[in-house]
Amino acid sequence: MEWKNVYRGLIMGSVEVVPGISGGTIAVLLGIYEQLIASISGFFSKDWKKHLSFLVPLGIGMVTAIFLFARVIDWLFTHFPMQTQFFFLGLVIGVIPFLYQKAEGKTKFQAKHYILLVIGFVIVSGLGILNPNEGQVIEDISTSTYILLFVAGFIGSSVMIVPGISGSMIMMLLGVYPTIMGAISNFQFSIIIVAGAGIAIGFITMSKIITYFLRNYFTSTYAVIIGLVIGAITIVFPGIPTGAGNIIVSVLLFIGGLIAALALGRLEYR
Repeated sequence: MEWKNVYRGLIMGSVEVVPGISGGTIAVLLGIYEQLIASISGFFSKDWKKHLSFLVPLGIGMVTAIFLFARVIDWLFTHFPMQTQFFFLGLVIGVIPFLYQKAEGKTKFQAKHYILLVIGFVIVSGLGILNPNEGQVIEDISTSTYILLFVAGFIGSSVMIVPGISGSMIMMLLGVYPTIMGAISNFQFSIIIVAGAGIAIGFITMSKIITYFLRNYFTSTYAVIIGLVIGAITIVFPGIPTGAGNIIVSVLLFIGGLIAALALGRLEYR
């Protein structure tokens, strides 16, 4: 077992509950994105034991972080929404140099790759224009509700492993985000299991699609990914803070997020 992945999972899980931040983005920062995709895609192959040794500790870390930090993140966004967003903004921007390095952009990018980058940017920034509303916690749970939660989990996880696109934000667009977060906080296992099943199937399906594109169109795929992450900046950016205190704290947290991303990236990519 690659137990070092537990801490990586903790980091990925803690940001996965944040609308606008993609776990795929953090996987790139941690230097495990391609291995993550390959392991999920190959889970049912003859090498399943090798993939399991990678995924189990990562999953333990992610699940632990989601249960531990769901309430913490909710509290931070309730009491310090702008300052918290600025920290994550720094984190997202800090990922971009490592993406460009991974894609070998200096030597391999051509005009078509920059066009794909712009397309990726437009896709994600366009999601921000939709102005998702969290909606209300669904109290009356019926069969149709479970179907909705399963479908939302499937769609959310399908984009969750794509850097730049937040699965949490997609769940907000579908109106199930507060219901799922509430279920996690209150240990409502029927909701967790149904949504979790959708998430698992979505992971496997999308990982196979991404694996195909990484194998056959590596540079073009990373060009799109870079555009998606740049587009995420427009979603995470909370606006310009007012008041000297808020400005100072926001700037410091932004710098903190940037430094954290750069330091973590250099540690993982060295």
